[in-house]
Amino acid sequence: MATSGTTSFDLDIDEVIQEAYERCGVTARTGYGLKSARRSLNILFSEWGNRGLHLWKVALASVPLVEGQAEYNFASDNTNFPNDINEVLEAYIRNNSTTTAPVDTPISKIDRSTYSAIANKLSKGTPSQYYVDRTTTPSIFLYQTPSSTFSGSSYLLKFYYLKRIQDAGAYTNQGDIVYRFIPCMCAGLAYYLSLKIAPDRTQNLKLLYEDELQRALVEDSSSTSTYLTPKIYFPTQ
Repeated sequence: MATSGTTSFDLDIDEVIQEAYERCGVTARTGYGLKSARRSLNILFSEWGNRGLHLWKVALASVPLVEGQAEYNFASDNTNFPNDINEVLEAYIRNNSTTTAPVDTPISKIDRSTYSAIANKLSKGTPSQYYVDRTTTPSIFLYQTPSSTFSGSSYLLKFYYLKRIQDAGAYTNQGDIVYRFIPCMCAGLAYYLSLKIAPDRTQNLKLLYEDELQRALVEDSSSTSTYLTPKIYFPTQ
C-alpha cells in the first residue's frame, strides 16, 4: 500500500483562518476579516494559558546566583533569565564547581504569604525556598539569598518554566503549537469567529471546540508509572 512517507502536515495561519471561516459558513474574507481573525487567534492562544500545562512549552532556564541577591528577573539578567515566562513549575540549585560531577539540590516553592512572613529576606546562606511573583514580567525571589560560598558562575538557579505561546504573527507563519493541537486550534478559532459573524452556529462550534481541546489536553501529558500502596491499619487493644 502506497503512503506519503511524510509526517510534516501543518497549517499556515492563513489556512487556519480559512478553515475557521468555512466552519462558520463564510467563504469571502475582507482584509479587515483577516485582521479580526488573527486577533481572535491570539486571544485563543492567550486563553490556552489558563488551560493547564502544555508540555511542548516547558523549558529549562539557568541563571547564575549573585551573592546577597534575592530577586531574579529579566531586568536583572536579560542574558539568562527568560522573558516569556507564564509560570515556574519547579526549581533547584546546581553546584557546578566540579563540572564533571554537578550537584543539584531541589528547593521548595512557597506562596506570597509565606515569603512575606519571613523576617529577614536578605539573610545569606544556601537557598532552600523560592517565591514566584507572577506579574507581567515575573520575578523569582530566593530565600535564603546566596552566600559568598554559594554564588558566582559555578552556582546556578535552574528552573523549569511554562513559556507563553508565541503570537500568530504573519499569515504565512505556522502556529506555535504541536500537531496534536491543530484540530482544537481550528475549532477554537471557528468558535471565536462565530461570536462575531455566525451566532447561530456558536453553540455547536463551542461544543466541538471544548471536545477537541479536552482530547488534546488529555493526550498532552506525561506517561509515567503509578504505584498504589494500600494503607495498613493495626488496631490497638
